Amino acid sequence: MPLTGKALRLARLSRAGDGRYLFIPLDHSVSDGPIVSAAGFPDLVMDITKGGADAVVVHKGRARLIPPALLTETRLVVHLSASTNAGPDVDAKVLVGDVEECVRLGADAVSVHVNIGSDTEAAQLSDLGAVAAACERWGMPLIAMIYPRGPRVDDPTRPELVAHAVSIAADLGVDIVKTVLAAPPGRMAEVVESSPLPVVVAGGGSAEVSLEAFATSALSAGCAGLAVGRRVFTSPSPKNVVQSLAEIVHGRALVGRSVPSSSPELAGAL
Repeated sequence: MPLTGKALRLARLSRAGDGRYLFIPLDHSVSDGPIVSAAGFPDLVMDITKGGADAVVVHKGRARLIPPALLTETRLVVHLSASTNAGPDVDAKVLVGDVEECVRLGADAVSVHVNIGSDTEAAQLSDLGAVAAACERWGMPLIAMIYPRGPRVDDPTRPELVAHAVSIAADLGVDIVKTVLAAPPGRMAEVVESSPLPVVVAGGGSAEVSLEAFATSALSAGCAGLAVGRRVFTSPSPKNVVQSLAEIVHGRALVGRSVPSSSPELAGAL
């Protein structure tokens, strides 16, 4: 890729410079309500930064509340999509910001959420295409959080559906795609092989599965990283959870010391 603003920002999104990513989404406060006290929010971001996350994902207003000193190494991704769990259709995502705003905020990337199979799929696809065009104009990397989700989706983890979602992201001009881990996890390799984009797996899995096992399954299938939010910010030790995940994502735990499933670093996330 030639030297451009987008290329520089994309390179910075991988803190270790290895093309792998650990994103910590904190955008749940729009859909679900507060995830931490107002006073505790900077401390949560500090824990995420010290733990070694590559980027934190927030909405534009919350981005203004992050002390700039916390973003010297961890990057800022501003999420442009929203819905609430009190709305008539939780799968109907709408745009609540634009790329130019994010440039002014100093964002390193933006993200858009699309639910394939939802009743408003057409509008969400149109929004994704429009944001992709704006990202090209402004040199801004675009992350698509794209999932098979809605009344027409029988199994959101079916590999064929996940691969279709990832393919849509590539066709509409996305740079990094975030989606669900296919089931069984071994078939996620098929999804990754079909994608010309780095694939990041969302969610951290169910509470019955250790984060170590979830992360290892995703990376073994060829995924480029993880996006784990709820199992970080609900933990009593967010920094330790992020640190353990960062070691797995960036290879140190896989080639060096291993982190047992029962380790204290991950215990708070289970």
